[in-house]
Amino acid sequence: MTQTIKKDKKDRVLSIRDLNISFSTGSGTVNAIRGVRLDLFKGETIAIVGESGSGKSVTCKAIMGIQSSNEIIESGSIDFTYTEKDGSKKTVDLVKMTPKQIRYQFCGKKIAMVFQDPMTSLDPTMQIGKQITEGILEHEKVSRQEANKRACDLLGLVGIENPERRMKEYPHQLSGGMRQRVVIAIALACDPEILICDEPTTALDVTIQAKILELIKDVQKKKQISVIYITHDLGVVAKVADYVAVMYAGKIIEKGNINEIFYDPRHPYTWGLLCSMPDTDTHSTRLYAIPGTPPNLLEKVQGDAFAPRNAYALNIDFREEPPMYDVGGQHRVCSWLCDPKAPKVEMPEQLKERIQKMIQEDEADHD
Repeated sequence: MTQTIKKDKKDRVLSIRDLNISFSTGSGTVNAIRGVRLDLFKGETIAIVGESGSGKSVTCKAIMGIQSSNEIIESGSIDFTYTEKDGSKKTVDLVKMTPKQIRYQFCGKKIAMVFQDPMTSLDPTMQIGKQITEGILEHEKVSRQEANKRACDLLGLVGIENPERRMKEYPHQLSGGMRQRVVIAIALACDPEILICDEPTTALDVTIQAKILELIKDVQKKKQISVIYITHDLGVVAKVADYVAVMYAGKIIEKGNINEIFYDPRHPYTWGLLCSMPDTDTHSTRLYAIPGTPPNLLEKVQGDAFAPRNAYALNIDFREEPPMYDVGGQHRVCSWLCDPKAPKVEMPEQLKERIQKMIQEDEADHD
């Protein structure tokens, strides 16, 4: 597992507090994000995991000021602390800014995003070089010659050979892996302080996927940027994350450092996610799946949103929403099972065996 980094409040670059976002639809109001709280520190990698529709992308798009016309930020704050050119630090609440202000002042310049499908991120009618220099010329106010040099250097940084030649090519002339490298180069063009990666390896094969993840890690070390991964792939999380936030039905229901989440998970939903990871050594002929479906957020959630799918649910789960319990270290869990008065419930035996195997593999890697 990735080593956890030492955190200092002075190095906090992002602080999300009690964020509530809804969507107005013809069928009613969808309460998509419900009280999200999350911190991101300088040089740290956070992975936000959960099933489709859990609110991962909506949360991160709010940071970027990417909002749908029917989207309403009901309450909460997103405090972003960035460094000015003179070295001084400034903090702004992104919720109090318009999407246009966020995009003009911060997108590409201070906060950048890598989307999952590079073909829809790139303009098929523009040369690669022009797409990289566009942001540099807009934000940095440098000469075209300087912008071209920086674009070439960036293509080299992300592992593309013959960058001068590639600058003149179009997206369709590159492979999927190379297109994703170009998208990363565009995101890094103005030295952002936060890089958001929305399923950056979904459309790629396994070998290219590993190279892209390694590339992002290398760039992060060189430039000391903070990274947020949005993913449902826990295999990716294990390779890249320092800290993990597990989302379900618009809420963070468990969060902690990588070792706390993988070796000591406490929420039954996290148990289900870890059990459903493919394993080459499994004796079962069937892959585990969490039963049931996520709740309809058009309706008010009564109690714990996961209760109807939870084999370990208590009576109180159907009546009252659980608070976030501090279970030690950086580990926080939103489950009544963590209440001192709750009955002792053990994680599934299958998961215990898997965790033991992960610990042994991790120890072998460090020998």
